[in-house]
Amino acid sequence: MNEMATLLAADSPLDHVVEHPIAQFGPVVFTNHMLMVLEAAAVLLIVLPLAVRRQALVPRGLYSFVEAICQFLREELARPLLGKHVDRYIQYLWTTFFFILACNLLGMLPTESLVTLLSLGRLKHLGGTATANIYVTGTLAALALVMIHVSGARQQGVLSYLKNFIPHVPWPLIPFMYVLEFAGALIKPFALAIRLFANMLAGHTVLAALLLLALASRSYAVAGVTVLGCAALSLLELFVAFLQAYIFTFLTALFLSTAVHPEH
Repeated sequence: MNEMATLLAADSPLDHVVEHPIAQFGPVVFTNHMLMVLEAAAVLLIVLPLAVRRQALVPRGLYSFVEAICQFLREELARPLLGKHVDRYIQYLWTTFFFILACNLLGMLPTESLVTLLSLGRLKHLGGTATANIYVTGTLAALALVMIHVSGARQQGVLSYLKNFIPHVPWPLIPFMYVLEFAGALIKPFALAIRLFANMLAGHTVLAALLLLALASRSYAVAGVTVLGCAALSLLELFVAFLQAYIFTFLTALFLSTAVHPEH
């Protein structure tokens, strides 16, 4: 037992959340966060089709849970913002929410520590939180950026979209406003990426630090209090996992609404 505790306590708290290479295929380096992205996609492709296969007259279990989330996102989040365009974009918003949520929840599972223990340290870093990687959140934000502006251009027409891209101002201010609006269009997805990345990274770093403190402590009282604190923080992290998926989806829908509605 002491050997296992020493094995887990030997790492830095950041070692549990940063990206690690686990394999290399020629010039391509495969990392633990890439693995977690694939796992999240596989879980969604397997679990969601099974969840939405209605088997009873009254929805229950996982079907009821998924249906409630989809209904809430469609009617309470997307419809007030997108109006008549809600059905055009709701599938993208559903996909965004569930993918981020799956990455967040999988990152909470202690798969990395279990694999390390069972392999006696020979296998490490086979886990982690993909959304604690700025490249993952940056890719999600870049996809949102493309979705927003392509949708706006398709809905209004390219020339009309560019014309409505800035508010109505006196003509001498038009070039200045275009510079500001284009800068804002790039800053919005950057803020999306940083918000999700920073929240997931910070939460898991604090949890890892507290767990390492409990393992390294020689006092049962300190270790017990630390473990209880970790349990409380884990519940908070569970809430944050849902909250951050919701916030990312809500802001994406908000930015979409400003692009597809010329009056905005």
